[in-house]
Amino acid sequence: MAAENGAERPKKQLIVNAFVMMCSGHQSPGLWRHPDDESWKFGDVDHWVNLAKLLEEAKFHGIFIADVLGGYDVYKKSLDPAAISGAQWPVNEPLSVVPTMAAATKSIGFGVTVSTTYEEAYHLARRLATVDHLTKGRLGWNIVTSYLDSAARNMGRKEQVAHDDRYLQAHEYLQTIYKLLLSSWRDDAVTLNRTSGIYTDPSLLRPINHQGRFFSVPGPAITAPSPQRLPLLLQAGTSRAGKLFAAEHAEAVFVSAHSPQVVAKNIAEIRTLASEKFGRDGKDIKVLALVVPVLGKTEEEARAKLKDYRQYASTEGALALWGGWTGIDLEPYGDEEELRHVESNAVRSTVDAYARFSKGGEKWTKHTVAEHVRLGGNGPLLVGTAEQVAEELEVWVEEADVDGFNFGYVLFPQSFKDIAELLVPELRKRGLFWDDYVVPRGTYRENFYGKEGQKYPQETHVASKYHWKAGVPANEHQIPE
Repeated sequence: MAAENGAERPKKQLIVNAFVMMCSGHQSPGLWRHPDDESWKFGDVDHWVNLAKLLEEAKFHGIFIADVLGGYDVYKKSLDPAAISGAQWPVNEPLSVVPTMAAATKSIGFGVTVSTTYEEAYHLARRLATVDHLTKGRLGWNIVTSYLDSAARNMGRKEQVAHDDRYLQAHEYLQTIYKLLLSSWRDDAVTLNRTSGIYTDPSLLRPINHQGRFFSVPGPAITAPSPQRLPLLLQAGTSRAGKLFAAEHAEAVFVSAHSPQVVAKNIAEIRTLASEKFGRDGKDIKVLALVVPVLGKTEEEARAKLKDYRQYASTEGALALWGGWTGIDLEPYGDEEELRHVESNAVRSTVDAYARFSKGGEKWTKHTVAEHVRLGGNGPLLVGTAEQVAEELEVWVEEADVDGFNFGYVLFPQSFKDIAELLVPELRKRGLFWDDYVVPRGTYRENFYGKEGQKYPQETHVASKYHWKAGVPANEHQIPE
């Protein structure tokens, strides 16, 4: 690590999540065909319980479960490539499996993607609080606004809500959730007083009477305060609207790019916005980068694994994913056509963003794009020994100022077994990873921040002003507008 004033800076203790989805392959379409892959068992509850046990034994902070609400049907203007290759199709609903994983573990957290675009805030507040109760406070919520037109159509709309309007809705959505989960009940409203016969003290319960542009919710929340009251707030989005949203609301931000230089500016900007506009310490927003390690005990072994995996990776599935992520259909372009020279500005600029940080001067065709996406998706493949991969992770920490990583997989669960057996010990050896949870049996937020007692959002977080704390009279705590 770089020296500062002649002394070596202390190394960050990395935050580590597994990055998964309730589908086959996730970021590596086609790998379900590999004889050692079990990602296609995603509908089996034992599949998820075993993963949770494996990762808790390795002391992962959490399991981050991604989600989408539609199919990837931009490429070839058809769902067929995604359906054939298993490119995030089919996909099951992720929140449902979390309580079962939590029942088999004690300390690992669970971050689950749920969109603010298609579900009433009152309904989601109930579901989040319920699962936070059942997990004893180990739930995180990855807040997304949804990006697929296929999802919009299936939700009864002709197309997506405009990008910035989705974020305006998401902002009000968060305000409504804050009011329901933090303001409508005092911490100690449930008294369970068997002598008086009072279960919930009605003086410690109140409506929120939210009236906004998008939501009308009288409240109060139908669920009692859960261990965290509000799940750990996770977010991904690097547009201007997304960065503002993250700077105000996110406790963790996920980034995905093939190079640390691509995200370094965005990370710095989010932290500056948090400080200058919202009075937060930018360092309180923890940033996790997507990486996909391919590990071997020797570099040759790792390279052999990569060669083996490439036999099963699906080009069609990769182009289906890329089409969904970018909204660009590469089917009309020829197999050898240089995409940085085509008439479409959108294609040129998007492909150039990939090419700018790639090694060598290769020609960028649609097959080149697929080659960069079909193993690891929109995150870098880190191939080599544990020592070599750890070196690359330290580069990400140094150059992009990330706080940890979302580890994706190529093979399920073997990729995670390799991380647990090879990479985690190396990270510990370098002083980058803890030996155990700071708060065994603690909440996700406590272990995420490494601070016992940090069950609720930090005092500088916007949500904290909504929190009706134990002992505070109703007239001394007003619900923020």
